[in-house]
Amino acid sequence: MIKNIALGFSALSLALLPLLSAPAAQAAPAPEVTTLADAVGLVTVTEEDRTGYTRTKFKHWNGGDDAGDGCNTRNEVLLAEAVVAPTVEPGCKLTGGTWISYYDGQEVTRAGSLDIDHMVPLAEAWDSGASTWTAARREAYANDQGADVSLVAVTARTNRQKADQDPADWMPPSPEAQCRYVGEWVATKLRWQLTADDRELEALKVYAEGPCEDTIVRYTPAA
Repeated sequence: MIKNIALGFSALSLALLPLLSAPAAQAAPAPEVTTLADAVGLVTVTEEDRTGYTRTKFKHWNGGDDAGDGCNTRNEVLLAEAVVAPTVEPGCKLTGGTWISYYDGQEVTRAGSLDIDHMVPLAEAWDSGASTWTAARREAYANDQGADVSLVAVTARTNRQKADQDPADWMPPSPEAQCRYVGEWVATKLRWQLTADDRELEALKVYAEGPCEDTIVRYTPAA
């Protein structure tokens, strides 16, 4: 009887040994959380340089985060941001659905009327540090779904009005969107360790020290 119990404990110990010796799974890093003013203070200031930029140096849209869903990054963002889910047809064709373009507050019911905006435009990212990145890192940036704020579905009109401008030259037409926009702009810059020029930084400070002083910025540095 005692021998059987001892054998039982030995077997249990052997069964648990791989679990006890295995390294603990790493938890996802907690986001950095700070005020907008403090976040702006973390952005490095340098001169911008667009030498050598072409949009094709940022590969997009790629196969997205879910290789098995048949959708590219653009459509995955549309699915994630829909307030009424569209129907997904073969080839990831989206029909129906409803979205709210927060830049201008417009309700959109046709996926083709939306652009997926890079919060910090590709040209601005190039100016601000991405020119030194590898092609793989630029692709990761252009398809970044690791942060909710990096890519956003908005009306094509507002995306094209924005073009490659920073907050010194363009802000969302909806006043209610502007503090959110500035917070998400700064969060993206910090996530990817991108810099700002003097005009851009001064514009950000105006919002951070004025109408958007209560805005909270959350970001997780990109791997």
